[in-house]
Amino acid sequence: MILFAKFGLKRNINSLSMFRIQRSYSALSMDEKLISLLNSCTQTSEIIQVHGCMIKTGLDIVSFPVSKLLASAIVDINYAAKIFNEISKPNLFMFNTLLRGYSISEKPKEALVVFITLRAKGIFLDEFSFICTLKACARDMAVGSGLAIHGVVLQSGFEFFVNVRNTLLHFYSVCRRIGDAHQLFDMFPQERDLVSWNTLMGGYLKISQPVAVLDLFRQMHTFGFCSETNLVTAIIAMYGKCGFMGSARKVFDGISQKDVVLWNCIIEGYLENGLLEESICLLRRMKWEGMKPNSATLAGLLRTCAASGALAIGESIHGFIEEELLVVDEVLGTALLDMYSKCGFVEKAVDVFERMQSKDVRAWTAMITGYGINGQGMDAIRLFEKMEAVGVMPNEVTFLALLNACSHCGLVTEGKYCFERMIRVYDFLPSIQHYGCMIDLLGRAGLLEEGYDLIKSLPIERDTRAWRALLAACRVHGDTDLGETAKRTLEQLNDEHPTDTILLLNSYAIHGRWDDIAKMRGEQ
Repeated sequence: MILFAKFGLKRNINSLSMFRIQRSYSALSMDEKLISLLNSCTQTSEIIQVHGCMIKTGLDIVSFPVSKLLASAIVDINYAAKIFNEISKPNLFMFNTLLRGYSISEKPKEALVVFITLRAKGIFLDEFSFICTLKACARDMAVGSGLAIHGVVLQSGFEFFVNVRNTLLHFYSVCRRIGDAHQLFDMFPQERDLVSWNTLMGGYLKISQPVAVLDLFRQMHTFGFCSETNLVTAIIAMYGKCGFMGSARKVFDGISQKDVVLWNCIIEGYLENGLLEESICLLRRMKWEGMKPNSATLAGLLRTCAASGALAIGESIHGFIEEELLVVDEVLGTALLDMYSKCGFVEKAVDVFERMQSKDVRAWTAMITGYGINGQGMDAIRLFEKMEAVGVMPNEVTFLALLNACSHCGLVTEGKYCFERMIRVYDFLPSIQHYGCMIDLLGRAGLLEEGYDLIKSLPIERDTRAWRALLAACRVHGDTDLGETAKRTLEQLNDEHPTDTILLLNSYAIHGRWDDIAKMRGEQ
């Protein structure tokens, strides 16, 4: 219990149950069991229980298990930092792990503090120390810090490591110092790899210099780094990511021998830029030239149709799939039923779902979501029960879809049942999104006090979405007192929005509190 209080996290019996299962049949040693369990952890709440087991068994002072614990914990950088601070003599691997965590977190500045501490301790650095710190500088756009690290790289002789040079190229490119990047690139003409070329080209694309990119691609081809097809695929992908689809199309049309990868690349480029009709035209042309797209490309097209409500185009893609006798696998089937659901054609979504020979949890969840967004909450509940009956394990997203369905359809009893089942039967910790659905459900049903009590029990009471959902419900049901509490809380959380005032004014209007309305407008 001391450990849980110390690290400020709640218990979750899920990973502890996993540990008991391993202990019951595994012949592994204790540290091997814990390390194996760490590899399967996906949430901080699970990792902390393994940490607790390590403390109980004395493994929290053994270097290798602690290193594995730290590596697993960087998904929550604050928790990882707490673990690191408890290590009496951290080694280079541990420092590098923390550096990597900060480099991908929302606190990249902290990486520089760790790097300075590492140097002060006199521990010999390796290439990964520089790579992680430079990535953090790039993420934070910290030009001064990155230049200082480059100086240390030169002093330490690590400029001869291609991975370090490539990270420096990345840093300079991200910070739009393309001249420095190109100068570094030219310093080692015989020691470049594919990453070096792509990084510099990406830097030029960031500052909208496609001509320089083409020049680099020609040089790259001259140096023999890749075949023509791979070369063109890379440049088309780069143009697509930066929105230069005109240039991408010119390159594509200039190639006589196009393979499936190249076709998929240009189609995906159009999709990423919201150019759905152009993607469909290329899909038809692809068919005429005897090429077949893969399921991932077609699924991408269908997702774009779903997002834009382009039913006619989605149906034409479905027709193409049937004409070509393509296998409707889990990815393609899920995309199809999701498209039909979001376009309001639930019957067609159900038909696709029932025809799928193999359905994973994503397919079931997509169908439950489809029922929910089309106002068929009870059908969503019945499908969930069928899902359980056939032995498909739901996940947190499944329950989020269920709760949304219950909320939109006013199924209070069913929503409470699903919420309790998620916690008690499946050992899932509700997220803020789950709580938000429940508060919205209770608010729509007029159970405002229950919604208020639920917010007060939130693990993170500072979540503004929950308070705003309650405020909206107060407007609908005219509860001015609770509405004032919700608005006041939002102000205290520094998350004010003009609609908050409108919602409260509407609540006052329902009760005829015109003096309060005049007073509130006078304060604005």
